[in-house]
Amino acid sequence: MNVPFSATLFFCLCLSSTSAWAQETAEGGQVGEMTISGADMHAPASDAFSPYAGRDFPTRPLWGDTHLHTSLSLDARAFGVLLSPSDAFRFARGEEVTTSHGLRAKLSRPLDWLVVSDHSDAMGAMNEIVSGNATLMGDPTLRDWNDRLNQGGNVALGATMEVIETFAGITGEALPEAISDRRFVQSVWDDFTETADAYDQPGSFTAFIGYEWTSTQGGNNLHRNVIYRDDRIRARQMLPFTTAETFNPEDLWDWMERYEETTGGRVLALAHNGNVSNGLMFPVETNPDTGEPLTGDYAERRAKWEPLYEITQIKGDGEAHPFLSPNDEFADYETWDVANLGPVPKEDWMLQYEYAREALKNGLKLEAQLGTNPYKFGVVGSTDSHTALATAQEDNFFGKHSGVEPEPGRWQHVVGEFEATKILGWQMAASGYAAVWAEENTRASIFDAMERKEVYGTTGSRITVRFFGGWDFEENDAQSRLPAKIGYDKGVPMGADLPEAPGDALAPNFLVAALKDPYSGNLDRIQIVKGWVTEDGETQEKVFDVVWSGDRDLGAEGKLPPVGNTVNVETGTFTNSIGSPELITVWSDPEFDPEQKAFYYARVLEIPTPRWTVYEAIRFGDELPEEVPTSTQERAYTSPIWYTPEG
Repeated sequence: MNVPFSATLFFCLCLSSTSAWAQETAEGGQVGEMTISGADMHAPASDAFSPYAGRDFPTRPLWGDTHLHTSLSLDARAFGVLLSPSDAFRFARGEEVTTSHGLRAKLSRPLDWLVVSDHSDAMGAMNEIVSGNATLMGDPTLRDWNDRLNQGGNVALGATMEVIETFAGITGEALPEAISDRRFVQSVWDDFTETADAYDQPGSFTAFIGYEWTSTQGGNNLHRNVIYRDDRIRARQMLPFTTAETFNPEDLWDWMERYEETTGGRVLALAHNGNVSNGLMFPVETNPDTGEPLTGDYAERRAKWEPLYEITQIKGDGEAHPFLSPNDEFADYETWDVANLGPVPKEDWMLQYEYAREALKNGLKLEAQLGTNPYKFGVVGSTDSHTALATAQEDNFFGKHSGVEPEPGRWQHVVGEFEATKILGWQMAASGYAAVWAEENTRASIFDAMERKEVYGTTGSRITVRFFGGWDFEENDAQSRLPAKIGYDKGVPMGADLPEAPGDALAPNFLVAALKDPYSGNLDRIQIVKGWVTEDGETQEKVFDVVWSGDRDLGAEGKLPPVGNTVNVETGTFTNSIGSPELITVWSDPEFDPEQKAFYYARVLEIPTPRWTVYEAIRFGDELPEEVPTSTQERAYTSPIWYTPEG
C-alpha cells in the first residue's frame, strides 16, 4: 500500500519527537527533544528482535500511599471521619466517594496501591464509643466522651481535643483499659484484614495490610508504620503492637521479629515526621527511650527493620531544613518546625536529629563507630491523611482530618494548638505520594521493591524519575531511548550501593532522568545532593544542579537562576511556557575523594504552580493574607545510592 508523503512525514516527526525514554515506561505520552541512537535500532544477536522483549526490570513506577487513616483510627473518628477502610480502598482505586462532610470526591487518576495504616492503639474503638457500645459505657471516661462527642459544637470539640491529647500521651493519662479488650481488638483486626484481602487485586490494584504504631510519649513523635507482605491468614495470627505495651521502637522491632518467626511472614516499618520528634527521631549518641548509648545491635536492627523513611507528608517536608542547609535555597519547603505534639517548644539543636538529609550524613559517621549504618534508608512520600482520602494533588486536597475539609476560610482553621504556637490550616502541605519501581502490581513485588529501597517520594505530583549510579556511564547514554536498560546493565538503581570501582575509574557517574506529570508543571531542574564524611569525622553536603531547562547558565557561585513563575493567583492558572517536559543527563562527581564515604540522591523540581490555598480561595471567594503561600514547586526525592571506599 502506498502511503502519502504527508502521512509519512507526520509519522517520522512524531517518532523523532517522542520522549527518548517514555517508551520504556508504561506511562509515556510526553514529548521531548531526544534523538534515537543508531545502536538502539539494531536487532540484538538473539531471537528477540524487539528491544522490549525479555525485559526483567521494572518499567513504570507504581503510585501509592503508605500512610492513610480511616474511621478505625481513634483520632480520625474523634474529628468526625465516617469513611471506612473499604471507602479508602475504593477511593484509591479511582472510585467516587462522599466525604464525611458530604462532598463528592474522586482522584484525577487511580493509585496503584494503598496501605491503610490505622493506629494500632484502640483501633476501631472510637466507632463504638460514639455509637454507645453498652460494654464500653461501663467506663465513666468513655461514657463522658460519648455524651460530649454526640452533643456537637464546642462541647464535642473540647471532647475531641481531650481524646487526642490522651491518645498522644500529652495529658499523662492512659487510654481506658476497656477499649483494649483482646476479643474486641481481634474482631476489629479480623474485619480489617478481610477487607484488605477483598480489595487486593493482583495485577491491577494492591491493598496492603498495615497499621501505625504511634509512639508519642510526652508528645514526642516516634511513629512507625508497619506494612505486611502477607494476607490475612498470617496477619491474623498476631495482634498489632501497641504503645500500651511500650514506647520504645526497639520493642517494636522485637515484635516484628517474633511475627516473622511465628508466622513465616514478612513485615517492614518506616518512621515519619521526625520534624515533630523534638530531636529524638535520629539519635547519634543515646537511645531516646532508654537513655543507653547506641550500640551496634541498635544500628543493625534499625537498618534491618526500617528500610524506608517518609520524607514528606501533610505535617511538613522532612528532607532538609534551612538552619542545617543554609546554602540550599530549596531547603525551606513546606517547613513545619515550631513544636512537637506536646508542650515543649522547638530549639535549634533539635533540628539535626529530625531531618532526612542530616540523618543520612550522620549515618555515615555512625557506621564507622557502630559497624552498621542505622540510617541507610530509602525514601517515600505519603499523606498521613485522617480523612480516608489519599489526596495529595494541589487542586484536590481534602486536608489533614475531617475537621478541616474544604470550606470557606479553611486556611485560618487551627489544625494543631501547642504551648508555644498554633498550626493554622494554610500550613498543611498537600503532600505526598510514594513511587515504587516494582516488576508487578502485587503485594510481594511492591514489598520487595520497598525492601531493596528502589522507591522515591514526591510532594504529590506524579513525576517519573530514574536514578542509576555506576562507573561506566557515558554522555551518549543520555541520548538512548532505553536509559533504564543501560542503567541496570551498567550500574545500580536508587537504594543500592555502588559496586567496587574498576581500577581505572576516576569518579562515580550517575544517569538521571525525569519526566513531567502530565497533570502538573514542566520541570525546572534536576539536582544531585551529595553527603560525605571528612577525614576528621565531620559531615558535609553539597547540592549540584546537573541538568535544567532553558538557556540559563550557572552563576559565579555555581547557582542556577530561578526558572521564573507563570502562576496567575487571580485565576489559579499557570502556563508551561517555561521549563521542560523531560530532563536527562549523565553526571560525574567533580569533587570525588575515593577515601570518603558518601551518598548521592536526586531531587527533581517542577516550575512553580498554584498552591492548594489559591485554588481554595478562588472556589470560596476568600481573601488570603500575605503570609499564605500562593505557589509551590512540587518535587521528587529519590532514595540514595551509597559509596563505601574499598576495604
